[in-house]
Amino acid sequence: MTPAAVGIDVGGTKCLGVALGEDGSVVGELRLPTPDSPEGLVDTLTHIASELGAVDAVGVAVPGLVNRDGVLLAAANLTGVKMLRLRELLEARSGLRVLVDNDNTVACLAEWKLGAGRGVDDLLLVGLGTGIGGGFVSGGALQRGHNGFAGEFGHMIVMPHGIPCPCGQQGCWERYASGNSLGYHAREAATAGKLTAVLAEAGSVEAIRGEHVTAAARAGDTEALAVIDIFADWVAIGLVNLTNLYDPGTVVFSGGLSADPDLFLPPIEHAFHESMYGGDDRPWPSIVFAELGPLAGGIGAALLTQL
Repeated sequence: MTPAAVGIDVGGTKCLGVALGEDGSVVGELRLPTPDSPEGLVDTLTHIASELGAVDAVGVAVPGLVNRDGVLLAAANLTGVKMLRLRELLEARSGLRVLVDNDNTVACLAEWKLGAGRGVDDLLLVGLGTGIGGGFVSGGALQRGHNGFAGEFGHMIVMPHGIPCPCGQQGCWERYASGNSLGYHAREAATAGKLTAVLAEAGSVEAIRGEHVTAAARAGDTEALAVIDIFADWVAIGLVNLTNLYDPGTVVFSGGLSADPDLFLPPIEHAFHESMYGGDDRPWPSIVFAELGPLAGGIGAALLTQL
């Protein structure tokens, strides 16, 4: 089947290519390891695009700061990438029209068009992964900001002089509310003499991860559930700020937490409602979890070619 669109999601360990049919369904996939050099990356992306079918354009989703000219200024998880003119290089190598955008921005596009945000003109996507990224739709249009850097929600400062962040700042939201930070809160609780069952399972405080907390909470461990409440409070702090700023109709959470919506969504909603400006006098945005899973980046990249 000839695809209608092709997109590639570049990750730290793999590049995932996705081909979409006319109806938006996935008609082809190809995964290859992410190379450890910019030259190898361009070659790999060219190969994936050619293998997925005959198209005249390809969309590429990348982590990090990418500007409107398709220049990847920095990407912490891609070796040797700094000021990489990805669009220009890939167009020259492939002969295709190339569109490059941030991975969370295109995941937002995918969920808006084909996933949990269908039919919503004002939408926020918050990606709770190793860090926190995001994207947003306002007035029925995907937003990128003046330079193309909009949606870096994880680097809002929520605690002055707080936990150091790899970005060089302190107290960024992602240090307290990302998927990895659930383990941080658990280790803090264990150090304070709590989470005894989780500590026994992990073997040491340093070995405790978010997965241990989730499993214990599933089993009804009250101390693990209390850690999830702490985590939910931090998620809600950022969500309240974003809602006051953007007034979305829907907030979509993506990332690892979307595997356990029944465990995380109720305490997040409770903390959010407790802190939101306007209280019961205002309409609330709906809070949902993403539907497209790990294919969202590739799907969104393909959709870039149809905007």
